[in-house]
Order: sequence, then C-alpha cells, then structure tokens
Amino acid sequence: MMGRTVWPLAALLTAAALVAGCSPGTDSGGSDGPPVAGGTLRFALPSEPSCLDPGVSPADATALIDRGVVDSLVAQGNDNTFHPWLAKSWTISDDLTRYVFTLRDDVVFHDGTRLDAAAVKANFDRIVDPNTKSQWAATLLGPYSRSTVIGEHTVEVAFTEPFQPFLAAASTTALGIQSPKNFADNAGKLCDHVVGSGPFTFAGHTAQQSVGLAKFAGYDWAPETSAHAGPARLDGVDFRFVPENSTRIGALTSGQVDGLLSVPAQNVSDLKSDPSLRYTRYDAQGTGYGVYINTRRGPWQDPRVRRALQVSTDVDSILSSIYFGVYSRSWSILTPATQFYDAALENSWNYSTDEANRLLDEAGWNQRDAAGYRVKDGVRLRANWTTTKAQDESNYRGLVGLAIVASAKKVGIEIVRTNVQTGELFQLVARGDYDLFDTSWSSNSPDIMRSFLLSTAKPMAGQNISWVNDPQVDAWVGNAARTLDAGAQRADYAAAQHWAIDQAVLVPIFVPASQVATRTRVHGIAAAPASYPVFYDAWLN
Repeated sequence: MMGRTVWPLAALLTAAALVAGCSPGTDSGGSDGPPVAGGTLRFALPSEPSCLDPGVSPADATALIDRGVVDSLVAQGNDNTFHPWLAKSWTISDDLTRYVFTLRDDVVFHDGTRLDAAAVKANFDRIVDPNTKSQWAATLLGPYSRSTVIGEHTVEVAFTEPFQPFLAAASTTALGIQSPKNFADNAGKLCDHVVGSGPFTFAGHTAQQSVGLAKFAGYDWAPETSAHAGPARLDGVDFRFVPENSTRIGALTSGQVDGLLSVPAQNVSDLKSDPSLRYTRYDAQGTGYGVYINTRRGPWQDPRVRRALQVSTDVDSILSSIYFGVYSRSWSILTPATQFYDAALENSWNYSTDEANRLLDEAGWNQRDAAGYRVKDGVRLRANWTTTKAQDESNYRGLVGLAIVASAKKVGIEIVRTNVQTGELFQLVARGDYDLFDTSWSSNSPDIMRSFLLSTAKPMAGQNISWVNDPQVDAWVGNAARTLDAGAQRADYAAAQHWAIDQAVLVPIFVPASQVATRTRVHGIAAAPASYPVFYDAWLN
C-alpha cells in the first residue's frame, strides 16, 4: 500500500503546553533524591463514574482511572506529535481512509492473553456495535468502516471517508485496547471489570467508596513520552470518591489521602501557602465551559437575540466573585491549550448592556412588561435552562447560573432555571427541549468542534447541543478532518471558532482546569493531553 510511513519519533516531550499555575506538570523529585519504588498513593476524586468501561463511559473520571489500566495504539506528546505505544509503527494511505498498524509482539494483557491484531479489531468493532451503547468512544471512531487482520501483529483500520483525527483519537483512554477474553468472561459486568495491558491492574471497586489499582509487575512497553521505562514505581493507586469539597480538602490536609483532584477556588490560596502541600493546575484541552444556546427554538433562532445574551453576561465578574480569579476567561469554543486555538478571538467581545439593549430593540423586542422583561406580540422573551442538582453543585455551576440570570434580567431577558433528574435531562436533550445548556468537554484534538458543530452530530449522536445546522460550518469542520495540511486545518478551525462566537451559539465562560493538590512527598504526577493526572511515573518519598 502506498502511503505515509510514520516511524518512532525522537522529539522530547514538551512539558509546558498544558500547565499553568505555581508548579510544573511533573515533579522529578528535586532535592528529595532520585525516584524510588513502593507505596500506594491515596487519591481523592470528587465523583464516581457510573461505568468504568472506557469504551462505554464518557466520564473524565473513567478516563483518569483507566489510563493506568489500558494502553493505546499510540501516545500523544504535549507538542501534539504522536509516538509508538502498542503500535511500533504505522502507515496512513494518501487519501486518509486507511491506517495500518504494526503492533509490538511482546505485550501481555493482565489476564495472560497476548495482544494481537485480532484484539484491536475486536475492540473497535465492539465500540461501534450499537449494543455496546458507547457514549463517547464511538464518536471518536468517526466514519469507521472496519478493521482487518492482515497478519498476527498487523491490523488495518479503514474509514468510509478521509479521517485525519484518528491518531489523536487512537491515543485516548476511550480507544484504549482491552482484553477480548475479558469481553467474553465478564459479559454484562464490564462496567465494573476492566482488563488491559497497562502499568496497573484493576484490583477492585467498592461502590460509592473506592477503586483500587495494583502494579502490573510485567509491564515493559511504556511510550517514550513517559519519564521512565518498566513497571510503575508505585505499588498501587487507591482512588477514593469524596464528593464533599470540605471533606476532600480535610482528608488531604490531615494526611488521610496523598492527593486530590478538583480544588475549590476558595481553597487555592490556602493550599498554595501550605508548605506541606503542592498545588498544580493543568489547563484543559477541548472545549471551554460555556452556556450553549439552542439555535432552533423560538426567539433564540435570531442571532441578534443570542448575541444580546452573550454580551449581557458579565463574565469577568463571574470569574472574580465566584472563582477568585483561579480560572482564565474563555473566548472561544476551544481552550487555549487545544491545537489550532485562535487567539485572535481574545478580547473580541465584552460585557455591554448598551449593546445588548440595542440588539434586542433591533430584533423587535422593544417593549417591556410590568416586571421589566421584554415582550413581543404579547410573549415574554424567555429562556428555559434545564439542569440537574449534581450539575449545579459541581464547581459552583449553580452560582454561575444565578449570575447569568441576574445579568440577563438587566436587559429584559427572563431565564428560568429548572432542576430535573439526570434521566429526564437526557430525554430533554435528545428532543432538543431546552433553550440553554451548560457544559465543557475534555478532548486532545480540535476535532471536538466537529462533534459540537456538525449538523449530523445532534444529541445523542454527538454533542451539537446548539443544534447548529449550517452547510458552511459542516464544510469547515469536515474539511479539517480530511487533510494533514496544517495550514488548511488552522484556517478551517479558525473560521469555525469565529463563526461560533459571531453567531453566538454559546456564551464562553472559563477555561476548565484539572486542579491537583498533593502532599509534598508525592512526585512525578504528569498530565495527559486532555489534562487529567497520570500516575505511571508517580512515586512517594
């Protein structure tokens, strides 16, 4: 087959791409001496995933836990280059529809079976099987057609159209390779029993309490992006689920846990000043946290009305009063750490009640009722914002919502926030029965915009929660996925970013970040390209 051959890359990992804050993304130990082996790291997480199967669950917590359990075909460096992992080399056809991977021949799954081409095929075919009900991994496979076993350690992955983002997708935990034997042995129980080839084995799950990982002593195929080779330095990782912020912080400061994820904004300053602790922030790749507007509903079909809501939102006040300046302001659908983010959008729009009032008057909403809300033809200008209690309690999103309600009221827009159960929210989203929806999404590729803006990626097939339906946008995000020309990609992704802001399909709020705090005896925690912490290189002194 003619094509581009991709051989092992020798470029060094660049550590600064994802990290902002008071300390670097990895800690080599400094004056505490060289890394040592042994010990179990106790790490508190704010939420427990409903399913631990990375091929099914879209949860960040699933990806974080399973990154130590499953390996991927390739590894993505923080410089957005790709390195061998389970695949030692690969070729890509000139039309970007076929990827042929040559696999390592020495990889063993935790159940003793060996990695081969048939295992890769079994994983990808299972993910796209509707019976699997994959909520994210299937999206990453895009226009997947089939996988073909060419030889014992050679597999071809084919797509129905050019698909440039596949290497980035293949590096994620969601497309990590699991043992096909486990699929058969634990059918129906895979959400609670993951078997991969990673540096840690799945040691057990106690619901609402913890997940344990144990060192896989035979591990010897880490990617060159890692800081060391061979087995993990830790004997294990004990993930503890502690949803209450104060309890999680107290567990860290008292030494009951060695580290935690998700530091409340009001605690950052105290943790930074505590000499027994270390604080690190990893700014996320993917989409920023924002409020998405359903562009096919009522008055929100008018871009002037959407733009009015956008500029009436006092984002700077939200960041200072609720988050104490811990988070950076978001200006685009993408975060700054994401490849092809367009910095030209920064400071391109700002809070302005005058501009919001002008736009609403121009759109015909120039009358107000007794309560001060705008009306047209006897109908009040209203937006229904449906959420769940858990969403509102997560990272003070409920307070953000109340602040936006107050800002909108100043210009005559009524926002009605309603809490429902998670199952009901899924049904409403699937039907498009809402006006506003707030979210963010971690991703190691700008191709996440295809999932958020492509007309065929409506919920629940994708994340197009604004219900965008524009042929030009389809062309931009589609063409970017069909070429390896970085200049063309940059132009198409930039055009889509500007369109999303100019047409006000969302109100960007802040750049999400993984905020990690540890005891000073913890070293070597690194950041995955999607920003969550990785524990393979970690050690305790």
